[in-house]
Amino acid sequence: MRRLSLIFLLSLITFGIFAQDDLMNILDKNSTPEINYTTATFKSTRVLNGHSIERMVPGQLDVRISHRFGTLNSGGYNFFGLDQSNTHLSMEYGIFKWLMIGVGRGSFEKTFDGFAKFSILRQSSGAKVMPVSVSVLTSVALKSIKFPDQTRTNYFSSRLAYVAQILVARKINQALSIQLTPSYIHRNLVATELDPNDLYALGAGARLKLSKRLSLNGEYYYLVNPKSYLSQQVYNPLSVGFDIETGGHVFQLFFTNSLGMIEKSFIGETTSQWKKGGIHFGFNISRVFTLKKH
Repeated sequence: MRRLSLIFLLSLITFGIFAQDDLMNILDKNSTPEINYTTATFKSTRVLNGHSIERMVPGQLDVRISHRFGTLNSGGYNFFGLDQSNTHLSMEYGIFKWLMIGVGRGSFEKTFDGFAKFSILRQSSGAKVMPVSVSVLTSVALKSIKFPDQTRTNYFSSRLAYVAQILVARKINQALSIQLTPSYIHRNLVATELDPNDLYALGAGARLKLSKRLSLNGEYYYLVNPKSYLSQQVYNPLSVGFDIETGGHVFQLFFTNSLGMIEKSFIGETTSQWKKGGIHFGFNISRVFTLKKH
């Protein structure tokens, strides 16, 4: 009887093991593979000056305040640039999962601007493998500063400039993200006949996460056009700084040689040089409000 009881018990255990394996195989066959989308490639919709791959989710409004002081080489009389300032105010809103828009106004050349950012691809793993995220940015800028020559015929269209960019980003791991940004700028009116109406540039940005709420960011735009064809000496914009998240706000504190805060201004119009002290201290403040629950 003991032997029969032992054989019966072993049979039950063996049957249970095989039944469990068969059930798991059935569940694996019937389960739908998941697509794991990458999030938080960058902490903000800006790397520093330029746009990042990130966008506002539908129903969220981002109120942004950007500020650039004067150059450090302006000396102690100007308190090393802190006596001078340029600001840019903007509101940016997420409409769909793949679309955000924004409008702004800056004191540099008294410029009004608007943009739309379209998400084309999202980095993902699992059932769908996509190695990068891709977005397209289009923007228009309107200079409202007075024309220097009031005696000639000045057209409204001469105030306009247009920008088109492709943003390609990859989150390498939890600490490092990189982005490449081919850029095209068209200016309806330029200073002289020597200056090209069309500018081409390649931007590169990176984010290195230092802690849960702090990251080190860098950004550089290389102007492809020969600088010998420009009537004024311009330099490639370079920016280095930090992202600081405090919950409801994201602060970006950085140094840059660019005074402009939109693509039309810092690409092709940066006249300060890092190695000669032409460095501006600047910051961006981002505050997000939820207007419609997603």
